[in-house]
Amino acid sequence: MNKKELVESMAEAAEISKAAAEKALNGMLMAVSDALAKGDKVTLVGFGTFSTVKRTERKAKNPRTGAMIEIPSKTIAKFKPGSKLSDAVN
Repeated sequence: MNKKELVESMAEAAEISKAAAEKALNGMLMAVSDALAKGDKVTLVGFGTFSTVKRTERKAKNPRTGAMIEIPSKTIAKFKPGSKLSDAVN
């Protein structure tokens, strides 16, 4: 499912216009992104938790040249599904 299909599904389920559904989805995505950028985690009970994880600097091999390179540390986004989501999928 892509964003357009998600907006259509949200609009139908909530009985609202596609424009309102897209505005709500964009607002939710922005709120989650802003919270993660500040280092906060976002928990949606039953659905899951969005958080960040710090990856340490590490060495790796360049597959083309075989040379060892250093991959710098970075922060990545992580999602852990909640129990209701896991149950719905299984």
